[in-house]
Amino acid sequence: MSIPTKMHGLVLKDDGFSGTSEGPAITSLEPYLDYVELDVPEPQDGQVLIRTIMASVNPSDMHFIKGEYGVPRRKGVPAGFEAVGEVVKAGKGGEGLVGKRVGFFGSASGAWADYAISEVSMCVPVIDQVRDEDAAALLVNPLTAIAMYELAKENGNACFIMTAAASQLCKLIAGLAKEEGTKVISIVRRDEHVERLKDYGSTHVLNCKADDFESQMQALIKEHKPRVMLDAVADQTSSDIFTAMPSHSRWVVYGKLSPDNPAIANMGQFIFMDKNIEGSWLTKWMKETAPDKLMQAGMKVQQMYASGSWQTDVAEVISLKDAHAKLPEALGKMNTGKVMLVP
Repeated sequence: MSIPTKMHGLVLKDDGFSGTSEGPAITSLEPYLDYVELDVPEPQDGQVLIRTIMASVNPSDMHFIKGEYGVPRRKGVPAGFEAVGEVVKAGKGGEGLVGKRVGFFGSASGAWADYAISEVSMCVPVIDQVRDEDAAALLVNPLTAIAMYELAKENGNACFIMTAAASQLCKLIAGLAKEEGTKVISIVRRDEHVERLKDYGSTHVLNCKADDFESQMQALIKEHKPRVMLDAVADQTSSDIFTAMPSHSRWVVYGKLSPDNPAIANMGQFIFMDKNIEGSWLTKWMKETAPDKLMQAGMKVQQMYASGSWQTDVAEVISLKDAHAKLPEALGKMNTGKVMLVP
């Protein structure tokens, strides 16, 4: 395949961190990204060059372009954490991937471009039975789902709570729970999600905006005694749920969709009820997980997609050149499915 010398991509306008904590919502890409022509990068040792087929848009991408994520921005480098593509060139150590379709992290240059550089260790060869739509979202949500589900059922927990349960990630977690018979209490903000999430595997689905939410939540906590809450919102509702949970409970924060900071109602619970608040980050989990276990997780993800047990719901597919005009509005529909970018 002939590789051009130039490409187009959505590149970052700023370096480093912004110091803000506004959350992932955006009304315009203009402050953060430019659509420009730039040189096709060269892979170094341990890296591969990938022709991007489709890239997913995650809340973490929005935090990142705004300078609110855990890694600094690099001005002039394409954004985009996750995609699927074909390996077209390799540095030393990556030759075996050339010609293969891979799900990958844009670890050296972002995936929101015609071509991207990734470390060999951040690429997963994709089997033929997995669609591009699923392969483009093969890593961030599915691996997080596996990591979160393992955490939720530690110490024999038979029930756990999820916030932001209409997200693609939480649908995947619910599917794992359904497969193993674990009970899930899912929290949403719209009635339209209730029955659909039960189909995905949630045992109970509550709308936190409902007038009787507090009484329903307390009744379910009393009945099922969930001791883990997987939380991507981190607002006052999350704090109130945690306060109502039993002793030895864990509030696991893996996202911050709300710009509001919660207050803790009863600090004594941390002393006398042995409660804990902790964070979870996929990058840290991947670094701490043994390679053979990571490989097993990767195969589990592909098997779930290939069998139809998992499927990526896609709300909209947008070209990179149209992203400034169309992406902000499309992101408002993310609770109906993922937004994808294509060259």
